[in-house]
Amino acid sequence: MINEAHVIVIAEAGVNHNGDIALAEDMVAAAAEAGADYVKFQTYNTGRLVHTAAPKANYQIRGTEALETQYQMLERLELTPEAHQILFHTSQRRGIGFLSTAFDEDSAEFLRKFNMDYYKVPSGEITNVPLLRRIGALGRRVILSTGMSTIGEVDSAICWLCEGGIRREDISLLHCTSQYPAHWKQVNLKAMLSLKSAFGLPVGYSDHTIGIEVAVAAVALGAVIIEKHFTLDRNLPGPDHAASLEPEELRTLVRSIRNVELAMGSGVKRPVEGEAEVARVARKGIFTKVAVSAGDRFTAENLCTMRPVMGRGAEMWDSIVGTTATRSYLAGEPVLPT
Repeated sequence: MINEAHVIVIAEAGVNHNGDIALAEDMVAAAAEAGADYVKFQTYNTGRLVHTAAPKANYQIRGTEALETQYQMLERLELTPEAHQILFHTSQRRGIGFLSTAFDEDSAEFLRKFNMDYYKVPSGEITNVPLLRRIGALGRRVILSTGMSTIGEVDSAICWLCEGGIRREDISLLHCTSQYPAHWKQVNLKAMLSLKSAFGLPVGYSDHTIGIEVAVAAVALGAVIIEKHFTLDRNLPGPDHAASLEPEELRTLVRSIRNVELAMGSGVKRPVEGEAEVARVARKGIFTKVAVSAGDRFTAENLCTMRPVMGRGAEMWDSIVGTTATRSYLAGEPVLPT
């Protein structure tokens, strides 16, 4: 089960390694140093993922050579089985969890050997019935991204995963806006709460905005998983670099999430350690505004409230006003219990 007291931070390396295994290893190190829980790559067979005639998305066109097809781009960025082994062992050595997203059934099966804590279903595969059933049959927890989808499509995807054999309670949902980068006005962060209300499952946020503000806000709203693309250099060529964090920004994101995590607390409204000391000087007591003789009636005109509480606290105002003084008071004296 997800530990909701600890937000899972997934540093999405994706294809930002540019097909260079040394760069990919450096990304593992950067994610570990930033304090992320997992570093995640992408696993696919280009020939099974995309048709040779498939066009590139606009964001892919902006970050790659204009004449390169989507097929050629993905083929260039495809990680070999040997590269997966290297990155898995590098992750172990660096003390960070290894994850990779499977985009086809054979890739999902291949990833079994790494005994990953979670299988990640990307937004683009949310309608891929055979892949969802295969992943559901693998016996691992699943994180389902929901970009580009409706509540009905999310419901169908959950059903197909469960048909594969996964327990419903082992599925977590990520709200996502599949734009690269996504503008703040496109985020609709409250939809994350709608997912939680609709399905009663743990929810999180896969962030494609520039910066860290939206991801941190998602944690404050109750996200238990945050996924964020990162790169070693935003100026590198490639489809995802421009919408990714650089290492220092990733460190700042993780630190901010941990701080918000602490700030969320238990939800029980009660004084915390140290507040009693502040209350002793910040709260007010009831004092005489003018001299009051024994037998005089206390009124709003001869009483006032001032710091600190030296007799009756200000919360006793209504029970004091209208009563009779049992002793004489000089102006500025605290009203004492009778």
